[in-house]
Amino acid sequence: QVQLVESGGGLVQAGGSLRLSCAASGLIPSINAMGWYRQSPGKRREWVAHIISGGSTNYADSVKGRFTIARDNAKNTCYLQMNSLKPEDTAVYFCAAGTWSPGVFTMNSWGQGTQVTVSS
Repeated sequence: QVQLVESGGGLVQAGGSLRLSCAASGLIPSINAMGWYRQSPGKRREWVAHIISGGSTNYADSVKGRFTIARDNAKNTCYLQMNSLKPEDTAVYFCAAGTWSPGVFTMNSWGQGTQVTVSS
């Protein structure tokens, strides 16, 4: 089992930046994919970005070009750099970890979430 702890959320003005961190512990060798998801009040949780072993990344269209996901394997930490933030990016952001096989992500470990609020 993998434990995930997010940090780095907060309040920022539109156009600003934040960097989220996700520290992983536990059965690290069991995972080959990590990702970020977000959930706004009254909405379903949505996928934001994934990174798989080897460094390949994918992004939701709504954040492409503004957000960057990265992973530091030495520190067992995944990051989400968020630039040019918009009020619609306001949400609780969740880190997730799991496995990837061609075309299929299975995220079975989740963090507790960190709040990101973007003011206009």
